[in-house]
Amino acid sequence: MKRGLRIFLAALCLMILPATAQAQLAPYKDDYFAYPGILQTADNGDYLVVDYSEMRDINGRDATPERRVKDAYVSLKVRRTQEELTVTTPAGPVKTLAVGNVKGDASIVVVYLHGQGGNRLQGMNDYTFGGNFNRLKNLMARNGGLYLSPDFSDFTDKGEAEIAGLIAYAKSLSPNAPVIVACGSAGGALCWRLAGDPAVAQQLSGLILLGSLWSEDFLSSAAFKRRIPVYFGHGSRDPVFAVEKQEAFYRAIRKAAPGYPVRFHRFETGNHGTPIRMTDWRGVLNWMLAAHAGTGVK
Repeated sequence: MKRGLRIFLAALCLMILPATAQAQLAPYKDDYFAYPGILQTADNGDYLVVDYSEMRDINGRDATPERRVKDAYVSLKVRRTQEELTVTTPAGPVKTLAVGNVKGDASIVVVYLHGQGGNRLQGMNDYTFGGNFNRLKNLMARNGGLYLSPDFSDFTDKGEAEIAGLIAYAKSLSPNAPVIVACGSAGGALCWRLAGDPAVAQQLSGLILLGSLWSEDFLSSAAFKRRIPVYFGHGSRDPVFAVEKQEAFYRAIRKAAPGYPVRFHRFETGNHGTPIRMTDWRGVLNWMLAAHAGTGVK
């Protein structure tokens, strides 16, 4: 091939790339939040058993166990971009804490939905859960993204309508941004309800279930048909939602749609809140961005 033609083709590839590939989130404190070890891998890397130790990953990581992580894990500069918003939706006003690009044109939108007894403050707490929410906040702010942690009325119709309205608001500001919804514990009920709403499913680019529940209805949902990437993080000793049932649902997705973009990270000896503490946000989000771009779905 002549040198001039090679240069032309290389330039053409660079012109095409932004339209066909989703940008990846740049590293932020990756060494601090890397998985401490992998005990088992299967399904071409989609299934991982992650080494977890309470003595190491809570007592050794926190200055005050479960209350305040050591300072090295956090950066509070991100608070400069944090705002309290009240978003008007067809279902009523939704209070949300926001970090990052709140003005529009965000590169990515991540919404965190808390579990039973939680509120919008949980997903914005810089020090609990080993500083993992602070890392997520920094990843969004440093990469031109938007992170939202809202309140909502319930885990049924009203809550679903409120979060659907919040997602529509975010998309109106950043129409080209992929939207990924992360659900902790009982918040997963809303993840599955949103997946089943055809209008909302059109706006989703990923679902993250952290110590959460399952729903057979997902297998016939609009999001499933669009092959929206799904990540499960679960502790092997979760007393609320049995890991065996969540793993069985992961298998059901793979069986129903071979090649479906779904991953399961099992935190061995971990408890109910372990996935919120231990999940590698950057690794999961970058996988979702690449997987969703690979589906060709708009």
